[in-house]
Amino acid sequence: MLNKKIQWCALLGSALLTASAALAQANDKALLNVLIEKGVLTAGEAQQITDEMAKANGGQDVMTNPADKYLKKLTLTGRFQVQFADLGTSIDGFNIAAPSTLPAHPVASEHFLMRRIYLGTRVDFTDNFSGVVNYDFANVSFDAAYIEWKQSDQLIVDAGFRKAPFDYEEVTSSGSLKAIERSPITRFFDEPNNGRRLGAASYRTGLYASGTYNSFFYQVAVTNPERNEYSGDATAGSTAATNSVNGFGGVGNYSTASNNNLAYYAWAGLADKFDGGTYRVGGEAGYLPDQGGPGTAVGQGNNLTIYGAYADVTYGLFNLQGEWLDANDQHAVTVLGVNRSSNPSGYWIQPSYYLIPKVLEGVARYSYVNSDNRGVALSDGIRGATSGGTMNKMSELYVGGNWYIEGNDVKLQLGYIHGEGKDAILPAAANGVIATGAAIKASTDGVRSQIQVNF
Repeated sequence: MLNKKIQWCALLGSALLTASAALAQANDKALLNVLIEKGVLTAGEAQQITDEMAKANGGQDVMTNPADKYLKKLTLTGRFQVQFADLGTSIDGFNIAAPSTLPAHPVASEHFLMRRIYLGTRVDFTDNFSGVVNYDFANVSFDAAYIEWKQSDQLIVDAGFRKAPFDYEEVTSSGSLKAIERSPITRFFDEPNNGRRLGAASYRTGLYASGTYNSFFYQVAVTNPERNEYSGDATAGSTAATNSVNGFGGVGNYSTASNNNLAYYAWAGLADKFDGGTYRVGGEAGYLPDQGGPGTAVGQGNNLTIYGAYADVTYGLFNLQGEWLDANDQHAVTVLGVNRSSNPSGYWIQPSYYLIPKVLEGVARYSYVNSDNRGVALSDGIRGATSGGTMNKMSELYVGGNWYIEGNDVKLQLGYIHGEGKDAILPAAANGVIATGAAIKASTDGVRSQIQVNF
């Protein structure tokens, strides 16, 4: 009997301690009185539970370091995303020796995956200082790690690791994306440089300043030029140079000849409400010295400049987002033996409409990439797709729906994808004859779904 009562006390004590933040003190006392009347608890046991609850609610007693008198608030956050993708790629091509022979189609991609497992914390201190760390256990990479000082709404300064102020879709939180994954043009500009993609924005370590004044907003940044969100350190090992160039080095990298010069980013615009809706419009630019040139051969005096403009307008149940991106990549391609600059460009446009307000939403997105002979593969623009060959141009159509079970905190998404790559960049022999087995067109079709939980 005594053991049973002890178990009851332990269970009830744990439950009450867990729920104490959400239950009013009066309700707690009433519940304890009922348990005493029914003989489940003695008055002494009830008083012990009450004392433990008071201690737990005190806040100061549960701080890991009582000397941290500057600590005001500690917030834990998280995001879990579970995805399923079923994507198949087909290729059209030719073979000079056997013109009727088409290249083999790649194996389809059909897979479940943990897309993101974020766990983050924000610590607010006195004197307007705070610190943010957000880590993705699914990809073994950081999403954010910086110290912030807020002088006012007009001036906020961050030092550390976060996304550069370029590419509206890239900076949009992964938890708020309407089309599950970001568009091919965004991935072409921002994903690590693999000889085709530019690797020009997204995660960077540096110094940031931002602010708002009435409807005007801005952000500027001075950062390292390379993308480097991963936990490892690419300053050692046989792949160190390649990894630091391609963005797979650790956040604590030292500079090398390929990334000695700083990069510069800025965007600005207007955001406000109007009768029945809201709008956000802006322009953006970035300058990355020595980060241009052919393939992954950065750090050789070729500069990369990027530009863009974006808009996000909501009216009633309808939302329209879109962005245009352009770049000047010095000496990026070789044509007839001569290096020339490349001007990759493209856009995405995304209308969406609530079929049931705040519950069920239909969404479509179209994206287009013109690599200007730098090259783009379907795998560069569509996450999880197989390559299909290096093409000059690419497009993607996404059509899907979102079920907001609890807003973005619990959300189920499903969409169909059709992507196309065309105008192949064909390899050539020394005498100028096109090589055999070249792909001239490729397409990817399939579905992608995702369930998300935020806290």
